[in-house]
Amino acid sequence: MTSTRAQMSTTTTHADLYSWLDAALGSHWAEAGAAWWTQALERVGGGLSGSAFGATLSVASRYAPRVDLDPGADALDRAHEILPGWNPERWDVLEATRARLLLARPDLEEDSFASDLETLCQHADEGELRAIYKSLALLPEAGRFSTRAAEGCRTNIVPVFESVACDTPFPFAHFDDLAWNQMLIKGLFIGAPLVRVVGLDRRLNPELARMALDLADERRSAGRPVQPELWMCLGTHGGQRALDSLQHELASDHTAGRRAAYLGLARAGHEGLPEPDHQLSGVHERTLAGDIGRRSFTLLED
Repeated sequence: MTSTRAQMSTTTTHADLYSWLDAALGSHWAEAGAAWWTQALERVGGGLSGSAFGATLSVASRYAPRVDLDPGADALDRAHEILPGWNPERWDVLEATRARLLLARPDLEEDSFASDLETLCQHADEGELRAIYKSLALLPEAGRFSTRAAEGCRTNIVPVFESVACDTPFPFAHFDDLAWNQMLIKGLFIGAPLVRVVGLDRRLNPELARMALDLADERRSAGRPVQPELWMCLGTHGGQRALDSLQHELASDHTAGRRAAYLGLARAGHEGLPEPDHQLSGVHERTLAGDIGRRSFTLLED
C-alpha cells in the first residue's frame, strides 16, 4: 500500500464514529423502538456474538424505520473529516443501525469478530449485506476484510455491489490492483455508478485501460453501445489504441457516449480536441476549466 492510499484510510477513534452514528440516528428512533435499541446496544456491548448477534442484526428491521438517514451537509462534512472518502449520504436508517451495532462489539479487533462477520455475510439477506459492506471501512484494521469485500464485488445485485464499491474509501485503500481492476470492470458490466468510486482517478493503470478497451470492443462487436463511464477508466493509459477507440466513440450518434469520449480524450492529454458541436459544448467548457476528474462524468445525458 502506498502512503497516498494509506492517507485515505486514516485511522479514527471509535468514539468519533459512535458519536456520528448516534447523532444521525437520534431523531429517527420512534418511542416504540427506543427501548429495544437501548437494550440491543447494551447486549452487544456486553459481548453478544455468534448466532445471537446475527439475530439482533436481523431483527433490527422490525424497529428501525426504512427511511433515508438524511444526515445533512454539516454531518456529511464531519463524516469526511472522521474518515476521508466516507460518504454516508445514501445510507438509510436501518443500515446505520446495523453499522452501529457492529461497532458496539467489544471484540472488533479479535479473530472472533472476523469469524462472526464472515458467517454473517454467508447467511445475510440483501439488506444485511448492504449494511455490513458499508460498515467495513469503519472497522479497525479494515484491511482484514479485503477478501470478503472482493467477494462482494462479484454480485450482480447492483445495490449490494454499490455498498462495497461506492462512497467508501475501502477499495481504494485495501484492494490490490487485481481486485481493484476487476471491481471496476464488473461495475461496468452491471451498470453501477463508477463516478461514485472513491479514488478512481488516482488508481488508473495500464491493465485497467486494456480491460476497459477489450470490453468496449466486445460491446461494439455485439452491436451494443459502450457505457459512457467506461471512458473514465483510461486516463493517460491505453496508448494509440485508446485514442482510436475514443475517436470512434466521438463519431457515434450516442450523445452521452460522445460527451464521455470527449472528456476521455481530454483526460488522456490529447492535443487538438475537435471543435465542439452543440452536443459537446457543455463538456468542452468543463475541459477548458480543467474539470476532467471522475465527477465530470455526471450529467452526460440531456
